Amino acid sequence: MGIERLQKIRTSIIEEGLDALMVSQPENRRYLSGFTGSSGYLFISKKRAILATDFRYIEQAKIESPYFEVVRIKGAMENWFPPLISDLACRKLGFESNFISYDSYLKLNKAIASKQLNLELTPISGLVEHLRRIKEPGELDLIASAALLIDSVFEEVKELIRPGMTEKDAAWEIEQVIRSEGSEGIPFDIIIASGPNSALPHARPTERIIRTGEPVLLDMGASIGDYCSDFSRTLCWGHADKTLQEIYNIVLKAQLAAIEGIISGMNGAQVDRLARSVIEDGDYGYDFGHGLGHGVGLAEHESPGISPNSTDILSDGMVFTIEPGIYLAGWGGVRIEDMVVLEDGKARVLTKSGKDSFQLSIVY
Repeated sequence: MGIERLQKIRTSIIEEGLDALMVSQPENRRYLSGFTGSSGYLFISKKRAILATDFRYIEQAKIESPYFEVVRIKGAMENWFPPLISDLACRKLGFESNFISYDSYLKLNKAIASKQLNLELTPISGLVEHLRRIKEPGELDLIASAALLIDSVFEEVKELIRPGMTEKDAAWEIEQVIRSEGSEGIPFDIIIASGPNSALPHARPTERIIRTGEPVLLDMGASIGDYCSDFSRTLCWGHADKTLQEIYNIVLKAQLAAIEGIISGMNGAQVDRLARSVIEDGDYGYDFGHGLGHGVGLAEHESPGISPNSTDILSDGMVFTIEPGIYLAGWGGVRIEDMVVLEDGKARVLTKSGKDSFQLSIVY
């Protein structure tokens, strides 16, 4: 796995006309090296692969990154960067411009100027992310395990959450179940939003009491081997009124249309249109304000993008969400989200929990 990924990124480095690439984005660093520490840099050239980190992670790096030279760094960047880059014999260095901060960029330039290095910094965006889009079999196994886990959690959650609980209490109950089922943590903050709060796509749990007859939007994920799952359902305890039933059915129809219509070779905008047209036909187009989905892997949000303006071309091995929604300010919202993988040109659903409309009228 490690050697193949290094070979692929080295090909990309050559194609970009670089002597070496500096990688600091955590998921990219993890993907290329296997290193799971929270601090460090990769320097990859045509012949060498260096993992530079501080004393806290040296032994860990040696274990996790057998294909990398592990170098201990200490202190300010201007102290360790010049000798490292000089030893690498690099004249044109790519850096992740979509991740590195302006402050870090200034420090890099200061380090170069302090030793009068003959080094050109070249901004690069999405080089490693492009490789991460196509999942290897081992990655797919981990993602499928994370999806299976969150399906299991959902079945427990439906038994745990009750009207009368606060959103915060419900979110805490859900997090405990996710961890007890074997997740390494939660890849993102759990969303549980009831009533009018569910009109906020990225709502945070509050002290609001969950009531019968209203939409309750749940968004959660699990993590296995650093790979994520992402999943949403909308529930209603008690009787769902006509508006909620109508909106739920439109969202479900939109999601199923997208899943059925996806084929390899489409771009993200074309897939988004499959679902968005259904919602527009239901006269709720204005109320579907976000993209249809996003890639999932080491990060809960990654490439490819599935949105009205996405030009990302979809191909076999990509994993992404399909999550249409309708959100009405002051009333509430409905979102249904599943993860799919493209196989043999079609979408296979990874999260399999039920989503038929009967779930809107769960009575205890």
